[in-house]
Formats: sequence, structure tokens, C-alpha cells
Amino acid sequence: MCLFSCSFACPERREGFSCFNVCIFMEPNILDQIKQICKIYGIRPSREKGQNFLINPEIIKKIAAAAGLSPKDTVLEVGPGLGILTEELVKKTGRVVSVELDRKLFDFLKVKFVNVKNLELINEDALNFLAISYKLKAKSYKIVANLPYNITSHFLKKFLTGPNKPEDMTLLLQKEVAQRICAKPGEMSRLSVSVQLYGRPRIIDYADKNNFWPKPAVDSAVLKISEIKSQAEVDNYLAGINEKNFWRIVKIGFSAKRKQLGNNLAAGLKIPASEVKKSLNQANFDEKIRAQNLSVSDWLALAKKLVLYLD
Repeated sequence: MCLFSCSFACPERREGFSCFNVCIFMEPNILDQIKQICKIYGIRPSREKGQNFLINPEIIKKIAAAAGLSPKDTVLEVGPGLGILTEELVKKTGRVVSVELDRKLFDFLKVKFVNVKNLELINEDALNFLAISYKLKAKSYKIVANLPYNITSHFLKKFLTGPNKPEDMTLLLQKEVAQRICAKPGEMSRLSVSVQLYGRPRIIDYADKNNFWPKPAVDSAVLKISEIKSQAEVDNYLAGINEKNFWRIVKIGFSAKRKQLGNNLAAGLKIPASEVKKSLNQANFDEKIRAQNLSVSDWLALAKKLVLYLD
């Protein structure tokens, strides 16, 4: 695989090289290609921005396969980096909207994909990106991304709770975070509840940290979130309690991880412990249960019992 694919524009032409010569020079080691590109464009991978570039094309193929793409699909890609995953996306889908924050990477991508008609490159922060501005309506597109670790929670909240939700998401993210998202009762957290309320997450595969350059401190995982609920579906699921109140109770419940759920709720809602115990009993929960033991449906059942105590 050559990052200066012959179907795209090679910036080395400006230096007097032909595309053929650059491809021969850079093959077969992707890491050498990446370092060469970074040198040409003055790109210094930033730890703060989560810039760890994939150097194993097999993982790219697994991400694309997990996304289940077709020529009819529209894809929003976040953090394309050097465009290795982007190459797969433009081959398999009808339209790709790719959002890159780093200006130097964006400049490289504009050169690399100058002749690609089904790709729109956007130089913007994905957390400020408005899907509707690019005609990405609710459930009309998929998200595929090698997600910077430092924006994962904010990114998930934006696209799972916003007005223009995707059909599904296929993400490469930190292994530990992916496992927390997919947790079962006994190991649940606010993060797992916040994702599982809106969709069905599952880990497709793992990616060792040695598959990246610069090598990160942690391993990664390919995570797919499917069956993402529309806002109407969320409202219907939460029938009897509004979304804001549901999350207020969940937040209070997880406020002190080592404490029993009843103690957290009594303190956070400022009500007698006896009232909380009564609500727990009515929802068929043990009085000593902890927040991590509740599933999303359990939280909903409990929230409906406690909503009358909210201001």
C-alpha cells in the first residue's frame, strides 16, 4: 500500500519526481512512507491531539468491513490523518465527508485526494461540526473514524444525543474505553449507560499499540455501535420520564462508586434513606445494590420510581 496512491496526486512531483518513482521509493514499508510524508509536510504527530497513525493495513480492512459499506452509503470520517482509511472509504461508498482539525494534515489530504470526486474534506474541529450543514440528515449516514482518545466521550455524546444522529458508528478507540462502553451489569459505568441507552455497542476486534506510529501507551479496539435510536425512539423508550431527569438520577447514582446506590441517591436527592429503600424495593432491587450492577432498563425502572423526588 502506498500512501501516495497512483490514483491520487503526489506532492513529490513538485520536487521533480514522477509518481512511479515515489511509489517505488516508498514501497513496501508504510511506516517509512508516513515518516517521509511528515518530513515533507512538516507534520509532527501530537500526543495532545491523539495523532497516532495506523501502520497495519489489515486493521484498516477490518474497520471498513465492520462498517458494512456499500456504494449507496454516505460516510462521515473523523480524524482521517494521512488518509489511509479514507482510501478504503472512497472506494466503497458513494460519498465521504472527512473532517480533519490539523491544518498540515488537511493540506496533505487536499493534495493526495485532489482528483477524488466523492470526497469532501473539511478543516474543522469535529466537536463543532454541524452534520446538517453538509446535508447529513438523521439516519442518512454512517460514521467511521480512527478516533483521537481525548475526544471520545464528547464525540459520542454529540452524535448519540444530537439532532442528526448517524445510522451507526464504527470506531477505532482505546481498548479500555471500548470495554467500558460494552460492559455488562456488575461493571457498568456512566459511560456504558450513556452509550447503551442510545445504541447497541460491540467490540469487533482489538489492535495492539504496535500497529501505530508514534506508538501510543495503550492498545485499541474496533467498536461498532449499531441500532442507534432516533430521538423519537429514545423518548418512547423513556416514556414516563424525560431524558434530563433520567440522566440526573444516573449521575447521582454513580456519584460515589464505592458507596451503595441507596446512599448515593439519598444524599444526592436530599431525601430520607427510607424513601430510597422503598423505591428500590418497588423496583425489585436489593437495598445494598451498587450503581455498577444496574442495566439501562434497570435505571429506567428505578428512575420512574424516583422522579417524584426531583425538583
